[in-house]
Amino acid sequence: MGEKQESKIKWTALAFMAFSTVWGFGNITNGFVYFNGMQVIISWVAMFALYFIPYALMVGELGSAFKNEGGGVSSWLFKTTTPKVAYYAGWTYWACHITYIASKGSGFLKAASWAFFRNAETYDSFPTIYVQLATFVVLILGCFMASRGLNPLKKMLTVAGTCTFVMSLLYILMMFAAPAINPTANYVPMNLSFKALIPEFNVAYFTSLSILVFAVGGCEKISPYVNKVENPSKGFPKGMIALAGMVVICAILGTVAMSKMFDPAVINESTESFNSYAANSAYWAFQKLGQYYHLGDLFMVIYALCNVISQFAILVLSIDAPLRMLLDNEHTKQFIPTGLQKTNKYGVHSNGIKMVAILSGSIILIQSFVPGAAAVLRQLTKLNSVCMPLRYLWVFAAYIALRKHFNTIPAEYRFVKSQAIANFFGCWCFLVTAACCILGMYDADPFTFALNVITPVILTALGVILPKIAASQQKKA
Repeated sequence: MGEKQESKIKWTALAFMAFSTVWGFGNITNGFVYFNGMQVIISWVAMFALYFIPYALMVGELGSAFKNEGGGVSSWLFKTTTPKVAYYAGWTYWACHITYIASKGSGFLKAASWAFFRNAETYDSFPTIYVQLATFVVLILGCFMASRGLNPLKKMLTVAGTCTFVMSLLYILMMFAAPAINPTANYVPMNLSFKALIPEFNVAYFTSLSILVFAVGGCEKISPYVNKVENPSKGFPKGMIALAGMVVICAILGTVAMSKMFDPAVINESTESFNSYAANSAYWAFQKLGQYYHLGDLFMVIYALCNVISQFAILVLSIDAPLRMLLDNEHTKQFIPTGLQKTNKYGVHSNGIKMVAILSGSIILIQSFVPGAAAVLRQLTKLNSVCMPLRYLWVFAAYIALRKHFNTIPAEYRFVKSQAIANFFGCWCFLVTAACCILGMYDADPFTFALNVITPVILTALGVILPKIAASQQKKA
């Protein structure tokens, strides 16, 4: 009995586990860099009020309704639609993580470089092929950790989520206090006029909205663990609500704090400057903070070391959780080749992890030919902002389907009681996600533009092929 209780996850730990998958200080800096500094605040407020908060609460209702389902999104759709739709949801959700997994290895090495070399130039000066080979090694190590099951994963993610949240709050609090403690330091004057806060609604703005959708998405990734939470019907929604609160606080206050450090005009003065800020601004922020307090690089090193843990922990979860969503649903196994259904002694789909290593590893090695490590990181950020939100479409489809079964599928937690309001938000979030993904595919660089279009097509094609292989195997059997 004691062992069973020990394996349960508290809702507070769940919130931090979800936070480490959804949020990072880099999301604050990406919003600041891509949306011209303080102008991102209006976009953040709109995204939180009209998208993220309803999204997180819808996930809470789905988790409450299907607390005994281990396959996440695919299980939700099986219960509300058809097995084939459930399979495609699980596949899409898993396939979208292939580029994300590749980017986490790069993020891990970037954080380690800042921790040891304390500058941006050293990492960017390494030949791209050596950086990508090292990233491939990190991927293999992450696959090994994921193959060991939930227990080490749970502890690592709790630590990572706690560290990331604490460091984000530390930066915000100390940056607001810095002018009083060190008034003679070099701060950027803040322009809080109404005109300065209004975004420029141009092509660059609308094609970058996927960055914000990508930043706030992913809380449903934690759903395979809902039945491992204490009192899941109440604990899971509590965790999602706590997650929403932490993200809102970090995004808005973090943007205001950054506006005292960085001038958007300097960020946008050239392509090289933009790439450099997109890759390094989070570390520069903590480096400047340490200088304001006459502590040198102390804060930056602490943040970099926390980010080393966080990036690797997210890498491991991103390998493990989507596979569970795809393969744990008994009702969609008819569409999956038997080789992928194999599990090891830890209950982990070992052949599925090998497929992750091959596909994500291929992206990592192909990027060996991209000139410059900073360009690789910017390209991955843009590609992830297009591919990753595609999986959210299935979450909203599942929610709409759930509300159609309002009287037959009970849930102790409901986002709203009104069917009309629930359906409105489900459809609204679906359309916003689809529009942002399509607009986000455009990029001035032809290679990045092509990559943003071709990658989702190839991954979808792979998802169509697998059921045909499974059908062939069943026919032979």
